Amino acid sequence: MRSFPLLTPALFALAALAAPTPCLPSSSAPPAAAASAPPTLEAVATGGVDPSLVLQFGNNPNPNPDGTGNCDGAVKDASGNFIKVPCACPPDRQTFINDLSANVAAGHAVNNPSVTLSFPSGDTAGEQLARLQAMIDTMQNLNGPGQGCPIAATNWGAIQKQLTSVPASSTPAVAAPPPPAASSAPPPAAPAAPPPAAPSAPASSAAATTGGVDPSLVLQFGNNPNPNPDGTGNCDGAVKDASGNFIKVPCACPPDRQTFINDLSANVAAGHAVHNPSVTLSFPSGNTVSEQLARLQAQIDTMQNLNGPGQGCPIAATNWGAIQQQLTSQL
Repeated sequence: MRSFPLLTPALFALAALAAPTPCLPSSSAPPAAAASAPPTLEAVATGGVDPSLVLQFGNNPNPNPDGTGNCDGAVKDASGNFIKVPCACPPDRQTFINDLSANVAAGHAVNNPSVTLSFPSGDTAGEQLARLQAMIDTMQNLNGPGQGCPIAATNWGAIQKQLTSVPASSTPAVAAPPPPAASSAPPPAAPAAPPPAAPSAPASSAAATTGGVDPSLVLQFGNNPNPNPDGTGNCDGAVKDASGNFIKVPCACPPDRQTFINDLSANVAAGHAVHNPSVTLSFPSGNTVSEQLARLQAQIDTMQNLNGPGQGCPIAATNWGAIQQQLTSQL
């Protein structure tokens, strides 16, 4: 098996991964890279992938948790802020490698069999892209079809974009984009007119007696479900990144509206996120900015904890971040 130069040391951290090099969101230096190693005999025999060929995620797990299941991802949005992802994303590295190995052995995503994948060990751009796509497919289908972690939980989107810019048969030697650092220049202006918050109305008597929320007080998600699916469990969210491209989210996000309202109602009745009891919430029916913010936070908390603590959909699957920013500016 020939050596595996991949990209220059500024691009990948592909080997010596037994001691991962964290890529903190505040760091200005890209993660160090090391030469790749050929797959181990055990990996070949079992279908398990060689860990030295598996990219680091590009950030430390769970940076800046806000107590609602929401953490910084590895990518900034158009306003210069880190895109929020569920705190359970990315998963534990070894757990991810185990899932990736199972998918490679099967030749498809085990939790989404329509998504085929491969994990070649060569060093051409095409082979590196195939490996990266297998990792992305695994990440986005961890728990079911389109139910996993968004690519914004990693820095893989920038790497993928860079690899696609070179011929598939070549061995690329381009510089990696450094991890996003705190910018010294003012961030680009946010969209001028984010959608207004839904006008409030008194809760219905049925909602008041059952703990169910009044659907008229629940914001729309801000996008059509599953726009532009790419066949790998990846769909456009409702928010653009700094490059003007829609941030990718699992295609299962956002969930069906009625399912979401049912989950939100259960959380409101309990006074906390049922799947993450440490997250308290309320859903007042008043018209003040504070009451609208409380309702919006309850929706965000529910969205981010749909399936467990920090296991849900990222806020980028909705336009709620812009609405939250707009309401906060009125306090």
